[in-house]
Amino acid sequence: MSNEKTLAIVLKVTEFSETSSVVTLMTEGFGKITGLAKGARRPKGPFEAALDLLAVCRIVFLHKRSEALDLLTEAKLQRRFQAARHDLSRLNAGYYVAELLRELTDEGDPHPELFQTADQTLLALDDGDDPALLLLRFELTALRQLGHLPVLTQCAECGDPIPGGRSAAFGQTAGGVLCETHRVGKRQVVRISSSGLAAMQTFSDLSDDWRNVEWPSKVRGELRGVLNQYFANLLGKRPRMHQYLSQQTRQKNS
Repeated sequence: MSNEKTLAIVLKVTEFSETSSVVTLMTEGFGKITGLAKGARRPKGPFEAALDLLAVCRIVFLHKRSEALDLLTEAKLQRRFQAARHDLSRLNAGYYVAELLRELTDEGDPHPELFQTADQTLLALDDGDDPALLLLRFELTALRQLGHLPVLTQCAECGDPIPGGRSAAFGQTAGGVLCETHRVGKRQVVRISSSGLAAMQTFSDLSDDWRNVEWPSKVRGELRGVLNQYFANLLGKRPRMHQYLSQQTRQKNS
């Protein structure tokens, strides 16, 4: 076993015994890891109450090469997730970020860019930025960084360009937009408006142009519906937090 140090975001904490916890973390240097934190539930110990959900910590752990749990030996708190104190929608947004990090990544597969994206998203939620827009940005950036971004400018089947300025067919299981020829016979195809498609392209772009646009509630709602179904197909199940995100979207639009 090797003694490793890295920055980490706490994704899940499960009671293991009267004094210990099993913790799932997204780390900057090692990807997602699951480790046993002995003594984590004691008032005083090597973790200093740092292992709170969505907290950012600097951890030390013994990295095991087998399927056994890693062993966390130390955690120093860098930043707590404070948004939950002010707004339920921000709390749910943070929970969704954690859920996607758990579901989209494999153990021990490093994605430092994804870690940075998640860290920046949680910080922006704390700073008061619009949670609905932050989640759209996080979802599409995460899809791009992990190689799952849907094709948005050309047919996912034949590669022909999709004309701009009008609605397009979006194949949920086909991997993106479809030309009129190749949408025939496809299942789970929805129609996405030209505004919705342009918004999806902007949110997935490397630039920060998404911050400079006033996004109508209709476009936000459309993207939420399309992405909810896309992630459900990608993961093979509906993410648990989708019901809360959809409720918030409906409440905001009503």
